[in-house]
Amino acid sequence: MAITIDDVYVNTYEQNVRFLAQQGISRARPWCMERSVQSEAHNWERIAQSTALAKVAADAGGAATATPNGQTVWSRRQSVPITMAVGDLTETDQIVQMIVDPNSSYAQSHGMAMRRAYDTEIFAKAVGDSRDGAGAAVAFDAVYSQTVNAGAASAITYDIVTEVTEKFLENDIDPSERKVFFISPAQQRKLLQLTEATSRDFTEAGQLRNGYVDNWMGYTWIVSTLLAEGSTGAGSVYAVAMTEKAMGLQVNRDITANIAQDPSASFAWRIYCESTFGAIRVEDQQLVRVDLSETI
Repeated sequence: MAITIDDVYVNTYEQNVRFLAQQGISRARPWCMERSVQSEAHNWERIAQSTALAKVAADAGGAATATPNGQTVWSRRQSVPITMAVGDLTETDQIVQMIVDPNSSYAQSHGMAMRRAYDTEIFAKAVGDSRDGAGAAVAFDAVYSQTVNAGAASAITYDIVTEVTEKFLENDIDPSERKVFFISPAQQRKLLQLTEATSRDFTEAGQLRNGYVDNWMGYTWIVSTLLAEGSTGAGSVYAVAMTEKAMGLQVNRDITANIAQDPSASFAWRIYCESTFGAIRVEDQQLVRVDLSETI
């Protein structure tokens, strides 16, 4: 009796879904001041620095010196939340023909998409207009000059990094404040070409972990593909150096997923994920916008 090999072939399938390459976590959210609120907007109160004055001596008659009234200035920034959502639909007959559970996989994929949405919002508000307590736009650099390498004159250099540090020092930012530097993959490539960033003559051994510089010059370096375009549009990027006091994140509703059958769609499964949140640049002096060319 003849046996053909085709009759004994066995089809195998991966038990777990293979998610295509994508950022699955929020890289910027942990570096923001986060507030969980239930409001259409959230005010971030700010108080300006005070100035001490020399006390005037009492007059000859012994009258007490008047108490100074410096009238320290208060101000506020205001965040306004947006709602981001993503959804998919799975027919019941599709599910019974699949080995894997598509609903669970959709929910995981939606969660990763939403975490990326947080980063996109944070980076956009970090380098764009802010908003004062009256709802008026506050342009970047309206009060403080916090842009380095304006016009995307070059990719990142050692001098640019030291200029960023100089900005923080000029603003009297406590050197002990934790700082992060968000850069693009192209800028990370350039960073690896800098002798000052890779040579043991300038840096501590072992900082090239995971194939890139992650701690150097007092900054935690994080690579992101979600940074806003720089001043010249495509071909440039706004890198962001900041402390943990620079950005505020209002979270009205954290990432929430729902899976339910829809009677109006032949009881197909609807997988839905949403979140309501808003970011704002609270303190300009705690953030430096670095305008960089992506041409290496």
